[in-house]
Amino acid sequence: MKLILLSILLTLSLSCKDKAENVNHDMQSLPNIIWLVAEDQSPDWFPMYGDSIQSLPNLESLSHDGIVFTNAIAPVPVCAPARSAIITGMYPTTLGTHNMRTYNAYAKGQNEPSIGIPSYSPLVPDDVKMFTEYLRIIGYYTSNGPKEDYNFEKLEAAWSDSSKEHHWRNRKSGQPFFSVFNFSVCHESQVWARTNDTLYVNPEEIKVPPYFPDTDVVRHDLAVNYSNLKRLDRQIGKILNQLKSDGLYENSYIFFYGDHGGPFPRYKRALYDTGLKVPMVIKFPANKGAGTVDDRMFSFIDLAPTVLSLAGIEPTKVMQGVAQFGTFESKSKPKVTFHSSDRFDAVYDRLRAVRSSRFKYIKNFNTNLSRALPIAYREQMGIMKELRRLDSTNQLTEITSTWMQPDKPNEEFYDLEKDPKELHNLSKVPEYKDSIDHYRNILNQWILETKDLGEIEEKVLLHNWLVDDKQPKLNGLQLQEKDKTIKLMHSIVDATIVWRKLKDSVWNIYLEPLNKDISFEAKAERIGYQDSEVLIWQ
Repeated sequence: MKLILLSILLTLSLSCKDKAENVNHDMQSLPNIIWLVAEDQSPDWFPMYGDSIQSLPNLESLSHDGIVFTNAIAPVPVCAPARSAIITGMYPTTLGTHNMRTYNAYAKGQNEPSIGIPSYSPLVPDDVKMFTEYLRIIGYYTSNGPKEDYNFEKLEAAWSDSSKEHHWRNRKSGQPFFSVFNFSVCHESQVWARTNDTLYVNPEEIKVPPYFPDTDVVRHDLAVNYSNLKRLDRQIGKILNQLKSDGLYENSYIFFYGDHGGPFPRYKRALYDTGLKVPMVIKFPANKGAGTVDDRMFSFIDLAPTVLSLAGIEPTKVMQGVAQFGTFESKSKPKVTFHSSDRFDAVYDRLRAVRSSRFKYIKNFNTNLSRALPIAYREQMGIMKELRRLDSTNQLTEITSTWMQPDKPNEEFYDLEKDPKELHNLSKVPEYKDSIDHYRNILNQWILETKDLGEIEEKVLLHNWLVDDKQPKLNGLQLQEKDKTIKLMHSIVDATIVWRKLKDSVWNIYLEPLNKDISFEAKAERIGYQDSEVLIWQ
């Protein structure tokens, strides 16, 4: 069996080497791809989606040169699980990254001690990788920053550089690149952190959504978010201007999108469109499709296979998303998207949803819990405090109080064409029974087919994944000397081997035997495992 595994590994490595050699002959043909990622934002407040309270000139210019997507949607309405889907092309409920958070890079070893949950990386299914590894194999410079937060510990193979200082300008001359810029100026925390900063819109001119009370506190927080979007636009403008000054803007793929819905209560962490729908604009080379609108269903699980397809790489079979564009564009486009909600910080509440362009079905597994979960982080926000205050004195209207109720129904069903704000639950309306049955069946089938781990208690998952409360550790690399080369091998087929010269800082993906005359270090890595011991050759 060991010989068979090593043979498979060698075949895979040679295959990757062949791809790399083929591409290196025509490196200029590979497209440059840039992601501009805004944290915690819904389409509601952007001019390209019809909002007129302020201009965002840089994003508006990008949307004029690109395509605006009206059904771009996150599988989970909170950052770390959503990012796990983005970087793998997989549902968080399949990966085991469905809880917020699992791996906590901000507090190593600690996570949610009040409920006994440590920081951990789920042991993901076979062959799951961070998709940027495949880009690096064929010669791409991949950079990211400053945020990672994938709900598992990142792999060295994923990025040429993941840091605050990352930039495509750090690549080799002529090297194609994939660069991700994350913008936190519009994050949920910035609503209270910047509450006393300059406002760029007049709070009195804001249209308050019907599910919020129309008070000065609510208007102020909405105005802060609008102002943060003005700051976001300036930061994005800087990147766009750099692309233009480098002569890269015209022929690059540029994606702008939000990592999930807006920063407010009933937005972030909610399975309503306020929490799931995101703004997304894609500018194609030569501005193909400029100024148009696309209403296809575009889930985050489609981002990884789409980027691979644009780079001429066939998406892996384990990926659950589809390539929306490129060489391997799927002929069959998704008709529905699926969504989940589980633990937020120290509070559990399992929900699942299926959405089409017309309807949304939500299954609430814990009907005894309020939609307004007592999440300490969110309780810092002015709007949340205002909702609590008005609810305690019975000053909320029927619509504004719905989200605050102490319990919730077993099912919710919304007609998104007639009721885009999702204010009227139709789950008990007889004429919708057949549609409700249809979507309920679709959701139940998805839960089974994707092996939804939300049904399993998190501590049971931890027991199944961890060894003595620690991540399992990969065994060491095997080394084989032959002539003037060193061949590296590992017994786990889907582990990635990385190496670097002893004085280098960047890890390379191992694809072919190394020269015996160089001094290097190498190790194996895989999501959910501790890295193997480092092998040093000198």
